[in-house]
Amino acid sequence: MTKVTVNWQPEILESDLLKIVPLIEADFDNLYKAASDPIIWEQHPANDRYKLEVFKPYFDGAIAGKSAFKIIDKSTNQMIGSTRYYDYNPEKSGIAIGFTFLAKEYWGGTYNKSVKKLMIDYAFQFVDIIYFHIGVTNIRSQKAIQKIGAIKRDEINFENNGQSLPHFEYLIKKQSWINE
Repeated sequence: MTKVTVNWQPEILESDLLKIVPLIEADFDNLYKAASDPIIWEQHPANDRYKLEVFKPYFDGAIAGKSAFKIIDKSTNQMIGSTRYYDYNPEKSGIAIGFTFLAKEYWGGTYNKSVKKLMIDYAFQFVDIIYFHIGVTNIRSQKAIQKIGAIKRDEINFENNGQSLPHFEYLIKKQSWINE
């Protein structure tokens, strides 16, 4: 059996609303500008991520993982958030999507749904299960992920910058995504 190498940071994923493009070091200032609103992080386990000293390790981790993206609004060409793939497990045919945030003015479903659809459609070319890890206090993200068909599977502790934080693990199976 031939081992397939998967590119978890394709050059571009695109819908009519937005583009998802690989995140690079030079994006720090623009991404931090989008992330510096405390309201974005109020339900998140790292609820102080709007602070520069907290955001910087988040950004550095995204760059180091080589599977992170900036999210760009096509109508304004502005960077409005970020997302990434992580925890690829070829033996279990799974990967996680997360660390996603959008600037507050892009909340409400349309943009988040478009981001997730692009990421999920791409990932299901290579895996059968996609996982999402959402903080137990992040009700907004839990509702959003349920709207696209993810099922809560478990409560886990998720490592984030050296802290073990309680999260819910959700998943979508390729078979159920295709049947929708």
